[in-house]
Amino acid sequence: MNRILLVAALLLRLISVNGQSVERYSLIPRPAQLEPRAGDFIISRTTTIGVPFAQNGLKAIADTLASHINRSTGLALSVRNVTKMNQPDNLIEFAPSVDTTLGDEGYRIDATDRLITIEATNPKGFFYAVQTLYQLLPPTVLATSHAVPATNLTTLSVPACRIQDRPRYSYRGLHLDVSRHFFSVAFIKRYLDLMALHKFNNFHWHLTDDQGWRIEIKKYPKLTQIGSQRRQTIVDHYDEYDPQVFDGKPYGGFYTQDDVREVVRYAASKHINVVPEIEMPGHAQAALAAYPELACAPGPYQVATKWGVFNDVFCPTEKTFSFLQDVLTEVMGLFPGKYIHIGGDECPKVAWRNSAFCQQLIKREKLKNENELQSYFITRIDKFVTSKGRRIIGWDEILEGGISPNATVMSWRGTKGGIQAAKQRHDVIMTPGQFCYLDHYQGDPAQEPTAFGDYLPLSTVYAYNPTPSTLTPAEATHILGAQGNLWTEYINNTDQLEYMIWPRAAALAEVVWTPLNVKNYDDFSRRLPVHFERLTTLNVNYARTFYDVSFAAKPTAGGQVEVSLSANTQVPTIRYTLDGSVPSGESPRYEKPIILDQSTTIRTAAFADRQPLSQPAKVKNEYLVSKATGKPYTLLNAPTRGRPDKNYSLTDGTTGGMGGYEVAGVVSFANDINAVIDLGQSQSVRSVRVGFLKYTARNICLPRQVAIAVSEDGKTFQSVSTTKTNAAEGGKRGFVRLSFDFTATTARYIRIVAYNVGRVPAGLRNPGKAAQLAVDEIEVH
Repeated sequence: MNRILLVAALLLRLISVNGQSVERYSLIPRPAQLEPRAGDFIISRTTTIGVPFAQNGLKAIADTLASHINRSTGLALSVRNVTKMNQPDNLIEFAPSVDTTLGDEGYRIDATDRLITIEATNPKGFFYAVQTLYQLLPPTVLATSHAVPATNLTTLSVPACRIQDRPRYSYRGLHLDVSRHFFSVAFIKRYLDLMALHKFNNFHWHLTDDQGWRIEIKKYPKLTQIGSQRRQTIVDHYDEYDPQVFDGKPYGGFYTQDDVREVVRYAASKHINVVPEIEMPGHAQAALAAYPELACAPGPYQVATKWGVFNDVFCPTEKTFSFLQDVLTEVMGLFPGKYIHIGGDECPKVAWRNSAFCQQLIKREKLKNENELQSYFITRIDKFVTSKGRRIIGWDEILEGGISPNATVMSWRGTKGGIQAAKQRHDVIMTPGQFCYLDHYQGDPAQEPTAFGDYLPLSTVYAYNPTPSTLTPAEATHILGAQGNLWTEYINNTDQLEYMIWPRAAALAEVVWTPLNVKNYDDFSRRLPVHFERLTTLNVNYARTFYDVSFAAKPTAGGQVEVSLSANTQVPTIRYTLDGSVPSGESPRYEKPIILDQSTTIRTAAFADRQPLSQPAKVKNEYLVSKATGKPYTLLNAPTRGRPDKNYSLTDGTTGGMGGYEVAGVVSFANDINAVIDLGQSQSVRSVRVGFLKYTARNICLPRQVAIAVSEDGKTFQSVSTTKTNAAEGGKRGFVRLSFDFTATTARYIRIVAYNVGRVPAGLRNPGKAAQLAVDEIEVH
């Protein structure tokens, strides 16, 4: 047994990256089968890449491999037509296989100290084998043409192994919304490069929406003349300001048909199919701005300047269907793949309900309601697309009112739609928001770039299983795979885009490629540090939230706050500061819980020895220590169910937070806040501070007045402060800490009454609606 363990340790020996030990087979996605071996294949000036030239497509794949190696090392490897009769030593051999168990995308790699044999039945398999080979080589081999080549390298080593691999799912997708923000052809190619490295094979290109039409249609030039331009863009979140704020800057851009052909050709060279999306019947405001006659009402319309769902949609007239068929004809001429995505999501029925034409159409076609009218709409488009030899994909709303016969469903509102479609024997691509929406936050929202909302950490993406356990084996065959989606309402540059995608897309790559019984998050975590080196070599602005430090805090019996820090197993050292400065390699090392006896901001960072792993200025949390910390209180008015009080959360020393449209750590009230805090004993007090949330887009207003009273016995209270506040205050949402000072007095009980304004004041987003109050922490000094 000891000898077996010794050999295993030799075969799985570790290498060092940034002072950390990591596995030398750091492949993402993990292959289906990997047999480690001792030794290495050495690539040197004598190495030959052998390809049977008669095999179509293999030489181009081999030439690209040679180019990467030569550019990054200064070697001059050649690609030769090799047969059994002239096989040289030190060979990387491409060997076509007839083994049908590999499928079109499967491959084998057999690497010894003298020979690397790559087997596959199809160029796709050889292509994916080479992506794996890149990851067996040092990260510098993937250096871009802009990087400085490491010309001093004269050899490279490939760890010996045997790999047999094929994907779990046939559809492995990434999506990109270019309607909300536009990205160049050059960047799209870079996006495709990274997809290929991770073995994704479908690029879902979201080309039209309310905020911009991004594809040239020759027959309808106003789609890009008018529909691709918006006059301005909302600033930050849809709900960030009250009233909303816009930047006043025109914004636009579109892809010519030549641009599209270039992208499609480039994707094909990476064995990636491009799935275009033309939104209908909703998300059509940019098209209606160009051709208002396609709406149910005369307009005029403008390209949307803010985010959300709009009531103006395509009207199901013959003119509209003629228009859409013309558009789709040109689209199908540009995109040779099987699938055309037609949207179908978030289509309000207001315009249809108010349209005499639509109501007559419902009666004529014997439809029950507007949902069935949408099904009628999608079915007509489905029949047209099917007649051209293609298949439609639609978001899961196309199930409402009855799904059209040939449709593939993309399930985004959870998994329910996908399960329903699979049970009806429709093909499904799973992309539920809670696992696959990469526009959600991946770290502490207070310290992350602006994101849509919700929280989707790397570990949650990795945990996803696209095949629901409730499906029978026959039904499960309709789950084609899964897709990661990136909506760009809050992403206006390529650095931020890459930050949101990577490394979460790497986790999703393993979800859709690697067999379920081989997946393991701890193992994935051990492989990530080397993969981060690859992404660094490729100049990818990936997120390092994987290294973020987590906080856990609780008040002590003595009125202090105890803060514990933790991180994943790939973080050797946590360093921290208590003075607000960014941690450095000289900052204290975390070894035991930190006890705070005064209000403090803790900043933390992950380190390998003294080298930082996490992003600069990460991570900080504020803790408030006062006479009220850890003290019990009574709420004389009950909080709402939506944000209830938990474990005396108003005196636990922690502050609330916001991320996207979400709020954490607050207690909310539909009426007044009336809290009595018991300090435990009489003592001198002179000030009370309360953290109120101002979020008027959600009807959460500041109070109209706050009254503070004190008592020795908890029964008879004396007023010490009554202060009017500005409940009608607009501006940016967020937490407002209000201080209420008074003459020092002795008291055991402190009563805080914050009076609800009742109705949202005029001038704010929802005037006249019932107002709420929300509070995050109460301090007494």
